[in-house]
Amino acid sequence: MKLLLDRISLAFIAVTSAYVGFFAYFAPKTWYDTFPGLGLRWLPQLGPYNEHFAKDVGAAYLAFTALSVVALLYARNRAVVPLAGAALLVFNGLHCLYHLTMLHMYEPRDQVLNVVLLGLLVVVSVILVLPGGAVRTPARA
Repeated sequence: MKLLLDRISLAFIAVTSAYVGFFAYFAPKTWYDTFPGLGLRWLPQLGPYNEHFAKDVGAAYLAFTALSVVALLYARNRAVVPLAGAALLVFNGLHCLYHLTMLHMYEPRDQVLNVVLLGLLVVVSVILVLPGGAVRTPARA
């Protein structure tokens, strides 16, 4: 069951990170003006456009995509998933914490969406660092 949860969590993070990463890196101004999409705009309230910042965000998210995909490919390795999860939890936790302090800049619908979506990324990152089932040791003679 833990392996399935890890795979779902890694796939979710890989897909969402790829979306943000490709969007921010290859279309930074459009990303800034229209992120997250679907008629919502969450970035202009946080400060002026900066191409360097936007491309750095895109590059970081593409790195999270690569990390998640590699961890997904090696999900049976007991060391890989928690290591990837720890790195993702640091980012997702701090990212969520920052946005919680900025909720006053958004309308109620966007406040809820920020809390739910960023909170979900924290939850799936926590899943990755949680230990699996009991470790079995060889029987002693």
